[in-house]
Amino acid sequence: MRVELRVKESDRLSAVTRNLQAMGAQVEQTDDGLAHSRRPALHGAEIESYHDHRIAMAFAVAACGPRARPLIGNADCVGISYPAFFEDMEAVVER
Repeated sequence: MRVELRVKESDRLSAVTRNLQAMGAQVEQTDDGLAHSRRPALHGAEIESYHDHRIAMAFAVAACGPRARPLIGNADCVGISYPAFFEDMEAVVER
């Protein structure tokens, strides 16, 4: 089992599983990863970052899909590792 995915700021496997499911993905958590049955068309949802900058940034990228516009709770936690993340994302998405 990849312990580093279960500790630190959050249990990242559980966080990613729950957030992807909220966005419409058919995904299940396994002991050491995720399993999915098909490629989903993600849709907007309320996403919890669990105060983990990695989760917040991952779902901000997922929001780049045409129907995926999640509302990310506690998104300001990205400042821990990448304070300009949202400004840089905006610049890239606008191009």
